[in-house]
Amino acid sequence: MKTKAKDLTIWITGASSGIGEALSIAFAKRGATIILSGRDKDKLETVKNRCKNSKKHIVVPFDIADAKQTKAAYDTAKTQAGKIDWLINNAGISQRALIMETTEEVERKLMEIDYFAQTRLTRLVLPDMIAQGGGKVVMVSSVAGLLGTQYRGAYGAAKAAIHMWANSLRAELHDQGIEVATIFPGFIQTNISINALTGDGSAQGTMDDATNKGLTATAFAKQVVKALTKGEEYIIIAGNKEKLATRVNRLSPPKLYKLIRESQVK
Repeated sequence: MKTKAKDLTIWITGASSGIGEALSIAFAKRGATIILSGRDKDKLETVKNRCKNSKKHIVVPFDIADAKQTKAAYDTAKTQAGKIDWLINNAGISQRALIMETTEEVERKLMEIDYFAQTRLTRLVLPDMIAQGGGKVVMVSSVAGLLGTQYRGAYGAAKAAIHMWANSLRAELHDQGIEVATIFPGFIQTNISINALTGDGSAQGTMDDATNKGLTATAFAKQVVKALTKGEEYIIIAGNKEKLATRVNRLSPPKLYKLIRESQVK
């Protein structure tokens, strides 16, 4: 049965820009109440004001990598919203560095933000979802979490980890009314490559050509809203090349990785 967005309170992390911003606007347009989170309160307020019926939405700024801030944000969101029907774990950071040029500290930072921070917040929200009779947890993974490519070793590993964790969560809590969906974006026109970590932990600071030519965040959000409200669980939203790569990977991983080795993927 298709879910009616107007009946939902949806918590979206990483909502101050990019696909988080686009998802907030898209779900608000369909009547949902949005809890917008990210580190920058002013940017979140700007996004909130772009949402339909802006006064009913809630801004809860916090640093998702900080466990104490995360717990406080959860308490605030729960108090102000009254309920959380869906949690969309969208916050994250990417990578643009070869494995041999990446420090362990940077790899740990990627895992902390893209994996541990997501599972931490989800575990906080789940008891209430179970108590209210159900809910939906959405993990934003990546096509890079399905396919290993150059310059994204730790990032792809973190995104693969969150995908597998979501699979286990779905198996464990399905009978308690918890739905779990995982989204695998390809190249989307956001600041993800500008903010991506290089080997020493500094931001790349430039836009990748492939990212610049990707789907718009608005087009991405439109597809996500449609898929999630229909109850889809595995959602790949990407360009034709990325979708083809995922199909080739299912049929012949060696063939795919031969193509990847010969391609320009940065």
